[in-house]
Amino acid sequence: MDTIYKKAAEIINQADALIYTAGAGIGVDSGLPDFRGNKGFWNEYPAISHLGISFVEMANPSWFEENPKLAWAFYGHRYNLYKKTIPHKGFNILLKWGEQKKYNYFVYTSNVDGHFQKAGFEDSKIEEVHGSINYLQCSVPCNSEITDEGDLQISINNEKFEAQEPLPVCPKCGAIARPNILMFGDWNWLSNRSAEQSSRFDNWLIQLKKQNLKPVIIEIGAGKAVATVRMKSERLAGEFETHLIRINPRDYHIPTYLKGIEIESNALEGIINIDNEMV
Repeated sequence: MDTIYKKAAEIINQADALIYTAGAGIGVDSGLPDFRGNKGFWNEYPAISHLGISFVEMANPSWFEENPKLAWAFYGHRYNLYKKTIPHKGFNILLKWGEQKKYNYFVYTSNVDGHFQKAGFEDSKIEEVHGSINYLQCSVPCNSEITDEGDLQISINNEKFEAQEPLPVCPKCGAIARPNILMFGDWNWLSNRSAEQSSRFDNWLIQLKKQNLKPVIIEIGAGKAVATVRMKSERLAGEFETHLIRINPRDYHIPTYLKGIEIESNALEGIINIDNEMV
């Protein structure tokens, strides 16, 4: 294993730039829950387990119309949890590596918690492909505005698992507001903020290609259940003919047609062990 970490460190040292692709697994070492399977979800939300609602069923925009108190209990709890949680020191190490590169870094993440920004990564160098819980939109939506929530206050009755009034509302039409997150079966998600982030990422990638530069892709905690991040990692590794370093305690395998290093580890341990081998 030490040889793998040393090889990963050598590859990172030689990179012109770094592309971080991250899934929910990167946050587990910060103390965030792993909603792996219904049992994991229900352990975190026992009130929902009695209702028999799965994570996929709960993460659906229809609740904001059918039962907004339940919807905001779920998303309000997540917002409060993300807000009080401190990103682990692995984020600081990743930022250090990225800032040392002449052509810097970019982050592509399916996480909605805003923890890369919280850890000091530049907002202009992050693509949140599924949106962010720190921004709100109208649930209808009556307009295309996405607003920074500032400091959202959501109180929750944990026994009933209901958010308490007043709930966030759209300032224009008065309808219930919702997080600007891409949910399951979501036709009302306003994607313009994420699209702007994607455009910045694409432009950065174009500049790397024009200069024939070699980034290294470092993927952390991206599982197979929703494979958005894994697919992006593999596509970028193929396009740039470069290495993919995949850090994951379970789904660490890399297709044989790609150059890659498989690290069977949780996020923090894997990052620290690579950093220990850096010159």
